[in-house]
Amino acid sequence: MFEDSILDNRMQKKSVLTTFLSYLLQIFLVGILVLIPLIYTDALPKQQLMTFLVAPPPPPPPPPPPAAAPVRVVKVASEMVNGELRTPTKIPQKVQMIKEEEAPPDLGAGGVPGGVPGGIPGGSAGGVIGGIISSQPVAVPKVATPTRVRVSQGVSSGLLIKKVNPTYPPLARQARIQGQVVLHAEISKEGTIQNLQLISGHAMLAPAAIEAVKQWRYKPYLLNGEPVAVETEVIVNFSLSGG
Repeated sequence: MFEDSILDNRMQKKSVLTTFLSYLLQIFLVGILVLIPLIYTDALPKQQLMTFLVAPPPPPPPPPPPAAAPVRVVKVASEMVNGELRTPTKIPQKVQMIKEEEAPPDLGAGGVPGGVPGGIPGGSAGGVIGGIISSQPVAVPKVATPTRVRVSQGVSSGLLIKKVNPTYPPLARQARIQGQVVLHAEISKEGTIQNLQLISGHAMLAPAAIEAVKQWRYKPYLLNGEPVAVETEVIVNFSLSGG
């Protein structure tokens, strides 16, 4: 038994040593394979290395633009030399004749004194404008007066001749409700209120405001000297302070 254990120990030591030597040999071989290309650089493909290291050639330049057509300069000889008409060097083949327009015929007795030369016989002095001025005045048709117009609240206030203050509703006073009531009013030609419509305001204050405004009276609103009915807005204020 003792001898067998000694043999097993020796075999294990040999196996570890063999493995270690195998690793060293592999590392040495790999190092040689790495160092050989670095030492013997002539063995590397120079053509392939140069293709990687040399920059590519620049792109070719764009083609030149097409040459512009030559401009033909035509020199025109001036007929004036030092402010004087130059003597022609040759006689032109064709001479252009200038024909002036004939003067308008004289109307003689058919014209009108003070008229325009070339006018129509029997026309009016001063032309069309003079004929309109000297003609009889034309009656301008009278524009119909509208039956009803709309005016601002400020204009209607200036026509007010009778104003009845509203009675403050007791329930609204107890509830401390105050403010404005705005009404749309139609005033007849005689200045009386014909129709009232509520625009804004508290519901507890509106009936008292309508009842008071129905008793208001206005001066007739005149348009072109005639009385017309108007539409306007009426504002009634309710204040607990009495203002």
